[in-house]
Order: sequence, then C-alpha cells, then structure tokens
Amino acid sequence: MRAADTNVVVRVLTRDEPTQLRQAEAFIAGGAWVSHLVLAEALWVLSTAYRLDPSDAADTIEMMLNHRDFVLEDPPAVAAALIRFRAHPGLGFSDCLILEIARKAGHVPLGTFDRTLGKLDGAQRL
Repeated sequence: MRAADTNVVVRVLTRDEPTQLRQAEAFIAGGAWVSHLVLAEALWVLSTAYRLDPSDAADTIEMMLNHRDFVLEDPPAVAAALIRFRAHPGLGFSDCLILEIARKAGHVPLGTFDRTLGKLDGAQRL
C-alpha cells in the first residue's frame, strides 16, 4: 500500500488546489496509509493555517477514520485519542494520541509538564 504525506492529506481535506487535488486523489485511490505523524502534522496545518477549531478537527479525524481511501495507522489508538480529544478540546489532538500510543504500548504513566494532559488517566504531571 502507498503512504501519503502531510501535503497529500491536506490537499484532499481542504480541496483548495484543483490540480494538486486531482493528483492527490489519483494517488490515494484504492488506499493510502497515513502515519500518526502525518495525521498529527495535517491537523496542525489545518488548525493553524486554515483555522480549524477543535470541534471541526475532531470531525475531520472521524471522517479520516471512515475514509474510503485513507488507512490510518492503528485506528483503535486514533479512535481512543479522538474520544479523549472530544472530551478535552483544549488539549491538542497530538497530546491525546501520544497518550493513547503509550497506553497501547504499555508504557504508562506518560510523564508530562502539561497541566491539562497531566490530569488524564495514564498521564503523570511532573
């Protein structure tokens, strides 16, 4: 299976560059793997450059989990991170994903200096 980088994912989601959109859609047709890092980067780009709010970011993640062509790395971890992100929208999705990846790997508590993240089950504020 092919893998998509951040730019390809952002083009498909924003649909704002017609030529690149056609190329990106052709590339992902039939399936393209999206790593955790690409997912986190894409959400960062959408949140900063496109001013996507946390609620819309959560909807975007859900859409990607159900996309016909995107295959996310470890969908159960992404889905668990999405649940945490919806419950704590002030916390970045990437922090929620880091916690869920650590939990799945059996490496908790996750040490953090982040006050909000440190309050979640599985994290320890230092």
